[in-house]
Amino acid sequence: MRKIRRDAIQRKAVRLPELASMSPSKEAVVANASNCGRWVGWLRRDWIATMRVAIAGMVGSKSGAIMPDQNASGNTDPKASRPVVDKLDASDLPEAARIFRLAFGSFLGAPDPDMFWADRDIVYGRQCAAHVASFGATLDGKLAGSNFATNWGSVGFFGPLTVRPDLQGRGVARALLGKTIEQFDTWDTRHVGLFTFSDSAKHIALYQKYGFYARFLTAIMSAKAMRQTAAGWLRFSELSEVQRAEALLACADVAETICPGLDLTSEIDATHTQGLGDIVLVEGAHGIAAFAVCHYGPRSEAGADTCYVKFGAVRAGRSAEHDYLRLLDACEALAVAAGMSNLLAGANMARDEAYRHLVARGFRTEMQGVAMHRQNDPGYCRPGAYIIDDWR
Repeated sequence: MRKIRRDAIQRKAVRLPELASMSPSKEAVVANASNCGRWVGWLRRDWIATMRVAIAGMVGSKSGAIMPDQNASGNTDPKASRPVVDKLDASDLPEAARIFRLAFGSFLGAPDPDMFWADRDIVYGRQCAAHVASFGATLDGKLAGSNFATNWGSVGFFGPLTVRPDLQGRGVARALLGKTIEQFDTWDTRHVGLFTFSDSAKHIALYQKYGFYARFLTAIMSAKAMRQTAAGWLRFSELSEVQRAEALLACADVAETICPGLDLTSEIDATHTQGLGDIVLVEGAHGIAAFAVCHYGPRSEAGADTCYVKFGAVRAGRSAEHDYLRLLDACEALAVAAGMSNLLAGANMARDEAYRHLVARGFRTEMQGVAMHRQNDPGYCRPGAYIIDDWR
């Protein structure tokens, strides 16, 4: 195995929309009893039709939208309890995972919301990761929702933010958002963003109140994994301890060339130590030219029979486009080696070269959302940046 060259640098250091309460008077119910069933049936058919496309695209992929309550001030009863937000405790994880499935499943009209996305994990893996801050909100002593803030050095994103459907309008989402923003300020994160449903005006309006602006669409794309070999790549899991330490430095260097302070070393470490997948390392003339953090398996964020590229990056320079194609080859070869028949990747359309290459290779969009950036800062979502991610 070719020894990885040590780089002479140092590591740098959304939410369920809520239907408004429409309780009619007792007299109106009696007078319109015959029409009530038809009205409810129409509403259900319209809702299902609206979400059918989203369901078809998202069932096979990792969850990622943010599901807040939309009317945090809806309950004006002075006796009503207020949500209390604290760090998400390990004992809360089973209920947090249940709320996560219930929130997304209910929003998307799944027949059995409690079993929605049961083929993947978002809650346990993130709560255990050192670079993720996990928050839980309680009402009357019971868990009502959760949120996760991810620290990638100078870059951060949050989600999924989920709230129990029957506790909408109690300020849970806003309380979680407030703590999340405080966390990014504590970290001094320079570029903060999120992924949400592009067709949800309520989600977008909510985040605008916290200084986030909707920018480019992000496509969640998949293709069949068939390539069995690729040239010049290594698996992080197969390296010695010394080589892994060198690889982490090299990956930090690659990220630095794209965005100052961007650091995926903690994400790499969490993926490796938790056994969530593997990291692809593409070798170049001067060491590591590209890398990708890939998830697969039931304990990961990938979903059944899927290898999910949670983050991939190519060193900026003349060979970036060529190295990006080699990185895609290596990710596909990893998927096949891991026994996964599908390869999933996120492409922000502001990075148009990276997106167009995925399309040219047969990737097709399963669903798409929109990236929202704090203070409208473009960050690394710009032409010429060969990055794969989606912030779900």
